Amino acid sequence: MRTHKTIAVLGATGMVGSRVITEARVRGHRVLALSRKPENEDPAVTSVAVDVGDRDAVHGALADSAADAVVLAVRTFPLDPAFLVDATSTVLDAAAHLGIRVLVTGGAGALRSPGDPGLLVADNPAYVPPEVRTVAAAGIAQLRTCQAHATADWVYLSPPALLEPGPRTGRYRRGTDTLLTGTDGRSWISAEDLAVAVLDELEIPGPDRHITVVHTPE
Repeated sequence: MRTHKTIAVLGATGMVGSRVITEARVRGHRVLALSRKPENEDPAVTSVAVDVGDRDAVHGALADSAADAVVLAVRTFPLDPAFLVDATSTVLDAAAHLGIRVLVTGGAGALRSPGDPGLLVADNPAYVPPEVRTVAAAGIAQLRTCQAHATADWVYLSPPALLEPGPRTGRYRRGTDTLLTGTDGRSWISAEDLAVAVLDELEIPGPDRHITVVHTPE
């Protein structure tokens, strides 16, 4: 039987964060949407204005929320790697102090390449063209930040090579630290199905700290 939780989502208005909120509500969880400029209109979701760059504000918001878990789905446009690392560290510090589990939705660049475990996806031109290597490298830095917080309860979820809006099918395969491809050869998942994987992991945590998923066709 599913136990309903209180889930705080940082980056609530983004592509992943907004879908995590939708999936959590469908499953009956209590949701707190934390973002700099809350835009939520769902009366079943509690919106909280908080700047993830403000350590005291993040700690206060999480403490007040009585959250069982927090999902960090923060991204910046244009990319600001230093902000991403600082925000991750801030959330992990606060969550560790409060005893809250953290699920970080990160990047595929931190994964190992299929067939070549010594080559990170971020350094593999087959998956990451030169123009997006900076984005991929930021994901690696974010994972390293998590790994430096050994006492925090966290899991880092890397999407496959392509993540974009799409249908919610509920079909995916789960792996650990190596990029996955589906039976159709694609390394892809919809943001909707990534949200399914996020909630599955929060409801029934696995043993691994670095995980990934990929869409599985019918």
